[in-house]
Amino acid sequence: MYIDSLQPQLAEYIATVSQGFPPVPGNSCLWVEVSPGMAIHQYTDIALKATQVHLAQQVVERAFGSMVIHHRDQSDVIESGNTVLRNLNAQPHDRQQCQITWQEIIRGMTSDHTMLVNRSERRGSMMVPGESMFILETEPAGYIVYAANQAEKAANIKLIDVKAVGAYGRLTISGREADVEEAAAAAVAAMHNPATT
Repeated sequence: MYIDSLQPQLAEYIATVSQGFPPVPGNSCLWVEVSPGMAIHQYTDIALKATQVHLAQQVVERAFGSMVIHHRDQSDVIESGNTVLRNLNAQPHDRQQCQITWQEIIRGMTSDHTMLVNRSERRGSMMVPGESMFILETEPAGYIVYAANQAEKAANIKLIDVKAVGAYGRLTISGREADVEEAAAAAVAAMHNPATT
């Protein structure tokens, strides 16, 4: 999944959960997920040797492996991605299609609910009572990063959590009801029409 320009909250979120080189807002980014998980080492090596991209994160699980590469120069990220695709003998349209497995807006969150979300699900901003919350779950997991970026581009929301590894990706955002509705629409539209670069 290619992201042309990381939005500020998503860039900072990735920086807080990554063990590699953190991205900055505005960087171009590529999220690659493969199966089986161990294969990600080969494709990480290929991507890093192709251009000057930086590795923000690599996760190796039994079923899936993923990596996040980024650079301020979009052409470096695009070329690294194209090199990986050539080695896979694949095109962007060959990737597994995104399935939305759950989406919901909860309006006017109570303090009990926000407290539990903040304690158990939050890695980003703090949700406060009275805000609305949008939750989105996708399969495969990596699509959720693109959904988060598009949601942040669309409206003034807070990024609460982005889980992009494992079988399912999960996004949680909050904010004023109208902003959450606009961001949710952008995230869902992005899942139906993901970037192909």
